[in-house]
Amino acid sequence: MSSFKRLSVFGLGKLGACMAATLAQRGFEVLGVDVNPEVVRLINAGEPPVNEPLLAETISEARPRFRATTDAREAIETDASFFIVPTPSLPDGSFSNEFLMRAMQPVAQAAKEVRRKGHVFVCSATTTPGACRQVIIPMLEHQTGGICGKHFGFSYNPEFIALGNVIRGLLEPDLVLIGESDQRTGDLLEGLYRKYNTNRPNIARMSVTSAELAKISLNSYITMKISFTNQLRMMAEQYADADIHAILDAVGSDSRVGRKYLRSGVSYGGPCFPRDNRLLSYAARQVGLSAPLAEATDCVNETTKQRIAQQALACVRQGDTVAVLGMAYRPGTWIMEESAGFHIAQTLKRSGCRVLVHDYAANPANSPSLLEFEVISDPAQLEKEQRLKAVIISCPWPGYETVSLPGSATVFDPWGVRS
Repeated sequence: MSSFKRLSVFGLGKLGACMAATLAQRGFEVLGVDVNPEVVRLINAGEPPVNEPLLAETISEARPRFRATTDAREAIETDASFFIVPTPSLPDGSFSNEFLMRAMQPVAQAAKEVRRKGHVFVCSATTTPGACRQVIIPMLEHQTGGICGKHFGFSYNPEFIALGNVIRGLLEPDLVLIGESDQRTGDLLEGLYRKYNTNRPNIARMSVTSAELAKISLNSYITMKISFTNQLRMMAEQYADADIHAILDAVGSDSRVGRKYLRSGVSYGGPCFPRDNRLLSYAARQVGLSAPLAEATDCVNETTKQRIAQQALACVRQGDTVAVLGMAYRPGTWIMEESAGFHIAQTLKRSGCRVLVHDYAANPANSPSLLEFEVISDPAQLEKEQRLKAVIISCPWPGYETVSLPGSATVFDPWGVRS
């Protein structure tokens, strides 16, 4: 096999469905595999199983080369299987391998039964450093009866994407990270990405464990940069004539720093950044070291959202009405996992305030936890809320720039949306 032609993607969620659809759009024959029959039905009907910009159009274009099934064993007829299933965080900060191994096992067993050699197992989910070499590859060798790098290939190949921009992130990445069990596997994956990506990203090839460390290190570095800007913002607030936006613009103009992720705001959230940063701390402890930068990053992140909630509470009394605008962790998605808005709204509600919330994507249908608060469908309603005492802009949706607010309300705008 000189190149991949038929691929399977396990886990058709927010990332997996987009990856499967874009691979098919770019010319590969793709089999999607998911345990949820409804997800499979939607894919085969040409409909998106999740809400993500451009996914519906991509599935429509990819349909002749894209189908789905619940039978994992069908994947053995493909050249490579990409596994994008949940790897939940455990209490100690490490990630669980349970769903990953459960998804890989039937493919490995099928490979043994049909004596199929050369299949490539690609782990696109985040794993604890060392887990692939110490746990996952030995399981595959046991189930296939073969040797990794000889009878089958393995790669740790995570994606770097942001929800709300997944399609573009997959097709136009800055970096493709390939942790390879052997040169053949790395060559095949590099060839795939040369065809798949619409730009010319840096393709970094290395050992499997190096790639595991590189993935969480990259995200941990970004979170450190975010926490640094928030720490600086909290300091600048203590000076009457300090402008955090002017400060960051100056700092970011130095090429050694750069402007990406150097923007005043609130805490980072979502399904990747907080977990990956904590995983780096865990990985350091496992080898007898500490990761004080990662730990401080997490500490500042928690302090950032707590401080804004306390600042809002300082200007209201029990029973007063407050509004939190932006409940998603970032614009472009409805995901509220570890979002600043949700934390702030909960703190205000538990302190006795009447809390109104709004988001342009998150709503009670896709985020039932919003039912804890009074959800408003249009932020323009706030102009008539004469009892409104405080407004916190916790997610920088562009729409909040022009929303009219009563003059009696104190506005907390750490992003500078309304500047």
